[in-house]
Amino acid sequence: MIVTMADSVPGREVADVLGIVRGNVVRTRFFGRDIMAGLRNLVGGEVPEYTKLMAEAREQALDRMRDDAQRLGADAIVTMRITTSMIMGGSAELLAYGTAVRLK
Repeated sequence: MIVTMADSVPGREVADVLGIVRGNVVRTRFFGRDIMAGLRNLVGGEVPEYTKLMAEAREQALDRMRDDAQRLGADAIVTMRITTSMIMGGSAELLAYGTAVRLK
């Protein structure tokens, strides 16, 4: 599955636009990670526990978007974007979305 943030796939022509596809995941913080993150917050710098949490959530959202596109019979996803929003204190949603297309 080709996934691109561009409007098209270089060297390929779009035969059919199949529609919007999406994949989302909501993740919450974990108590054990919060303790370490709180200690790191005192000295500043990156919080690797949360970096890993968000990276895993992003990959899961992308996988779900690809699965959605495959169900439609897509060859590619163009104009892919990722957004995030806070659901409530301590939890966030990551949403990956784009346009599923079939290529010639």
